[in-house]
Amino acid sequence: MLGGGCFWCLEAILKVALKKEGAGIFNITSGYAGGDSSTANYKDVCQGNTGHAEVCLLDFDPKLFSYSKILEIFWDAHDPSTLNRQGNDIGEQYRSVIFYTTEEQKNLALKSIKNLEDSKRLSAKIVTQILPLQENKFYPAEKEHQNYFENNPDNPYCLYVIRPKLKRN
Repeated sequence: MLGGGCFWCLEAILKVALKKEGAGIFNITSGYAGGDSSTANYKDVCQGNTGHAEVCLLDFDPKLFSYSKILEIFWDAHDPSTLNRQGNDIGEQYRSVIFYTTEEQKNLALKSIKNLEDSKRLSAKIVTQILPLQENKFYPAEKEHQNYFENNPDNPYCLYVIRPKLKRN
């Protein structure tokens, strides 16, 4: 589960990248994780009332698509050096975060950060949080937020924020 700003952007970038790469990812679900509240919805999360981050949950087969490759796509999809911000999206809900479900995922995420830092590709320190996903603490976003870019390609946010990111990736 990955959070890198607005889940509309991250979901669209992941889907495009994964189509290029081939099989192994079965589903991407936009949603909310990492908050204090026992529920989450778009309005409350966007207002910063829950402590949740907007995230994408990936259902994948690590034998067909490696977690390390997913992390490479993740680093290219957002700026992991900005605290609680991606572009004009500002607030804790837009933080850079990786929620892991196994120790192997945690170790691969930490190794991936070290490799990114060692590459000197970014001039600033990486602020991405690496946190365990607490059981039953993922809340799928409302239906209208799933496949948002695909379903709303002419929405101004899609045109002026997501589409340029897709062209870069």
